[in-house]
Amino acid sequence: MHPLWILVLGIVIVIGMILFLRVNAFIAMITTAMIVSLLAPGEWSQKISRVATEFGSTAGKIGVVIAMAAIIGDCMTRSGAADRVVRAFMRMLGIKRGPVALMSSGFVLSIPVFFDTVFYLLIPLARSMHRQTKQRYLFIILAMGAGASITHSLVPPTPGPLFIAEKMGIDMGLMILMGLAISIPTAIIMYYFVKLYSPRFDIPMRPLEGSAPEPEPLADSQLPGLFISALPILLPVFLISGQTIVAGLGAKADATEGMKTLASIAALVGEKNLAMLVSAAVAIGVYWKQRRPSLDQMSSMVETSLMSAGIIILITSAGGAFGAMLQAANVGPAVQQLFSGSNSQTGTINGMSILLMGFLVAFLLKFAQGSSTVSMMTTAAMLAALLKDTGSIGFHPVYVAMAVGFGAQCGNWMNDSGFWVFAKMGGLTATETLKTWTVTVSLLAVVGLLVTIAFVCLLPWPVRM
Repeated sequence: MHPLWILVLGIVIVIGMILFLRVNAFIAMITTAMIVSLLAPGEWSQKISRVATEFGSTAGKIGVVIAMAAIIGDCMTRSGAADRVVRAFMRMLGIKRGPVALMSSGFVLSIPVFFDTVFYLLIPLARSMHRQTKQRYLFIILAMGAGASITHSLVPPTPGPLFIAEKMGIDMGLMILMGLAISIPTAIIMYYFVKLYSPRFDIPMRPLEGSAPEPEPLADSQLPGLFISALPILLPVFLISGQTIVAGLGAKADATEGMKTLASIAALVGEKNLAMLVSAAVAIGVYWKQRRPSLDQMSSMVETSLMSAGIIILITSAGGAFGAMLQAANVGPAVQQLFSGSNSQTGTINGMSILLMGFLVAFLLKFAQGSSTVSMMTTAAMLAALLKDTGSIGFHPVYVAMAVGFGAQCGNWMNDSGFWVFAKMGGLTATETLKTWTVTVSLLAVVGLLVTIAFVCLLPWPVRM
């Protein structure tokens, strides 16, 4: 079978099983990986075993990071550290700039914490802010949600961007740095859009269905200090990004022996698994110091966190196996031939086609099956096969990764859990959510793509590969 037909069949099977048959994403991805492997070239005796091998390879690369991120998120929520970060933003920016404070909080907290958790955490603060300031409720929650959505799809260690970086062979520190660099101007543009767009709708803050009376927020004296609260977020970003910067300096021809030694030390300390383990230990320490749980309570909390991370690791690893089987089916060269121009021009033009294709494919998958993570995994797996066999595309592949991340945010509607989290926790109807949240996140994706293209034009090579 032609590789492109194998690709189409694989995508159809994944979408059909998840969207129409309501099959768990892990079962859908691993089943599709086996089907693709059977259709791909190779020895029949290895066609199933190689799926398991690639599954294990992906789990080995990202499993520890995702597990530690889940622990960090739960500890920050339970200890009050996340609440402290939010209040710090509000004090720094002032109550009048409450939407900016909540947008900034969502932007930062979504780096180690899943979007749904961040929104659950921040929505009580948004409602309290509306009652105190009488600022437009829709403006507050749209800005807050947009800030959380951006980094959720661009900055590791959240599973989607983490998988993209691993699959495309992008340095983790560079993925973090460029994800932040592109996210910041995108967030600024979206803040002003939301500010102008939200007055078009007269949506009040309504009581939440079936909810108990909203609890009063904890007093500042019951929260941990700001530095220790932010440390679980800042520490892995600092260690992993620092390792990338120091490694670049140590690799220069004129680097001193001292710099080379420092680069070796940074390579150990900034290794992503160790950095996340240390950060998780800090987060657990903050939780213990602040809440004094018993050993049984602490153990139960960690087990609950790891169980929530387990399904993400399974789905992500199955996506890695699916992508490897697409590579075995020679999808990369086939897609490259499809998108190569009939003329002899190469480089940036061809590379821009790949970037736009990444955005479009991620958008179509997101719109069809709802999960941003599955969309990013599937698209990255396909493009990794293409980029592996492509020479210079004219710019660093990290920009293709950014395009995939933004594409996976576009088209957020009723088949996405994030849509219903925003609707139910925000107190909006489904129609109101389509007109407000769906429009906001979809425009965010397009703006992010344009910002990415601008970076490609201004800084095609942040670092040389």
